[in-house]
Amino acid sequence: MILKSPMRRVQLPFRFVTIQSSARTSYSSGTRTTSNPGRPLTRPVSTRSDSSRIIFSGIQPTGIPHLGNYFGALVNWVKLQDAAAPHDKLLFSVVGWHALTLPQDPKALFEARTTMIALLLASGIDHRRSIVFHQDEVQNHTELAWILSCITPIGKLKRMTTWKSRLAVSRNANDESEVDDSLLNAGLFTYPILQAADILAYRATHVPVGEDQQQHLELTRDLAETFNRTYPSPTPLFKLPELMLTPSKRILSLRDSTVKMSKSAADPNSRILLTDSYETIAKRVRSAVTDSISGITFDPVERPGTSNLLMILSACTGETPAALAERYANSNHGALKKDVVEAVEEALRKPRAEFSRLCGEKAFLEQVARDGAQKAQEQSNETLKEVRMRVGLDYQP
Repeated sequence: MILKSPMRRVQLPFRFVTIQSSARTSYSSGTRTTSNPGRPLTRPVSTRSDSSRIIFSGIQPTGIPHLGNYFGALVNWVKLQDAAAPHDKLLFSVVGWHALTLPQDPKALFEARTTMIALLLASGIDHRRSIVFHQDEVQNHTELAWILSCITPIGKLKRMTTWKSRLAVSRNANDESEVDDSLLNAGLFTYPILQAADILAYRATHVPVGEDQQQHLELTRDLAETFNRTYPSPTPLFKLPELMLTPSKRILSLRDSTVKMSKSAADPNSRILLTDSYETIAKRVRSAVTDSISGITFDPVERPGTSNLLMILSACTGETPAALAERYANSNHGALKKDVVEAVEEALRKPRAEFSRLCGEKAFLEQVARDGAQKAQEQSNETLKEVRMRVGLDYQP
């Protein structure tokens, strides 16, 4: 039986969300110590450490990010980069192998890989401070994924829920229960193992992700623990990576406020992309679904459309949705939508212009990716050398 260690969430100085932990795990002396389950941490988790943090996260090259992607991941990555200590290491990867779990047009995917590098840089990721690279250019990821797959119980993968939702979206199914499991390819079933390898190849200590990826990080920790127990000598190899839960706003579709905003939704008016012009933003916000209730209140259950507009405005301005609702209490939806348009345009204006500039510098983008892949390869080589030795593929007397 695999021993499971619930994750510890850490609080960052730029308002990352802190959630109570049900256990805390340490490998500082090669032993495992766990606090009483269900109890919160007895002291705040410090954002400073005597040892450096290794921070890893990735994004798929499957189209231009929308507002939810931008505020849920990219903005937080930039804040994390800016707040990092000098000795911290940060790696941000374009995960091309993960994109292959669903059908892709080869030419479009190849171009999207470079586009995503440009978007990362345009959003504020500094390639001189962070390692920016293509996951598919570092073979250590797939080698470690295979080794980890050999210690992963099938039962654990069957409990993963995200593959069903991804398949449902790809088939435009409204109900996950309608999804035929026979349509599932092996890559979509086992990609959580590759995601674990992405993280563990660098022995990452912290992983900034949204709540939808929490189950995958739990699997990563389980596999790290299993490897450490199976191959314990001379000391445990992997530290258990900690979840850094990003304070992403739950931004919904502009046309269907029962689902999240999505790049793959059939209606293009349901989303706002980072590259959308002012005119496109205005058109899509004006057509956003609301309700016939007078006044503005924040009530995600009874007024999801109106609340979604407040969430978007909150993401752009930093004010809480509740505070914004109080300010707009006596306004109508037209006034709210007008201000949402201006706020979104202001938030996207600079990254959109920088992205347009970078798209004309393909040689520079390719060099950034090559340099990043070389650094990532060098950093992960040390891990794979140790892994191969422990499992018996290499031997040192």
